[in-house]
Amino acid sequence: MSRENEMEDELRSEYDFSQLGGVRGKYIERYRKGTNLVLLAPDVAQAFPTEEDFTS
Repeated sequence: MSRENEMEDELRSEYDFSQLGGVRGKYIERYRKGTNLVLLAPDVAQAFPTEEDFTS
Protein backbone atom coordinates (compact mmCIF):
# COMPACT_ATOMS: atom_id res chain seq x y z
CA MET A 1 0.00 0.00 0.00
CA SER A 2 1.44 3.40 -0.96
CA ARG A 3 1.69 6.34 1.45
CA GLU A 4 -1.03 8.18 -0.54
CA ASN A 5 -3.47 5.29 -0.06
CA GLU A 6 -2.68 5.18 3.67
CA MET A 7 -3.66 8.85 3.98
CA GLU A 8 -6.94 8.28 2.16
CA ASP A 9 -7.79 5.30 4.37
CA GLU A 10 -7.39 7.34 7.57
CA LEU A 11 -10.38 9.56 6.79
CA ARG A 12 -13.55 8.28 8.37
CA SER A 13 -16.51 7.70 6.07
CA GLU A 14 -18.83 9.75 8.33
CA TYR A 15 -16.88 12.94 7.54
CA ASP A 16 -18.96 14.43 4.75
CA PHE A 17 -17.20 17.63 3.72
CA SER A 18 -19.85 18.43 1.11
CA GLN A 19 -22.19 19.34 3.99
CA LEU A 20 -19.91 22.01 5.50
CA GLY A 21 -21.17 24.80 3.25
CA GLY A 22 -17.96 26.83 3.17
CA VAL A 23 -17.63 29.87 0.93
CA ARG A 24 -14.38 30.26 -0.97
CA GLY A 25 -12.84 33.71 -0.61
CA LYS A 26 -15.30 34.88 2.05
CA TYR A 27 -12.68 36.90 3.94
CA ILE A 28 -10.31 37.83 1.10
CA GLU A 29 -11.04 41.56 1.29
CA ARG A 30 -10.27 41.65 5.01
CA TYR A 31 -7.07 39.70 4.35
CA ARG A 32 -5.97 42.09 1.61
CA LYS A 33 -6.46 45.09 3.89
CA GLY A 34 -4.01 43.56 6.33
CA THR A 35 -3.78 43.97 10.05
CA ASN A 36 -1.84 46.34 12.24
CA LEU A 37 -1.45 44.93 15.69
CA VAL A 38 0.62 46.73 18.30
CA LEU A 39 1.24 45.22 21.70
CA LEU A 40 2.25 47.83 24.25
CA ALA A 41 4.15 47.19 27.43
CA PRO A 42 1.86 47.63 30.45
CA ASP A 43 3.48 50.92 31.52
CA VAL A 44 3.15 52.37 28.01
CA ALA A 45 -0.46 51.19 27.73
CA GLN A 46 -1.22 52.95 31.01
CA ALA A 47 0.23 56.21 29.65
CA PHE A 48 -1.81 55.90 26.42
CA PRO A 49 -5.13 54.26 27.40
CA THR A 50 -7.01 55.19 24.17
CA GLU A 51 -6.14 55.43 20.49
CA GLU A 52 -6.76 59.19 20.62
CA ASP A 53 -4.14 59.59 23.37
CA PHE A 54 -1.65 57.65 21.27
CA THR A 55 -2.15 59.58 18.01
CA SER A 56 -2.32 63.12 19.39
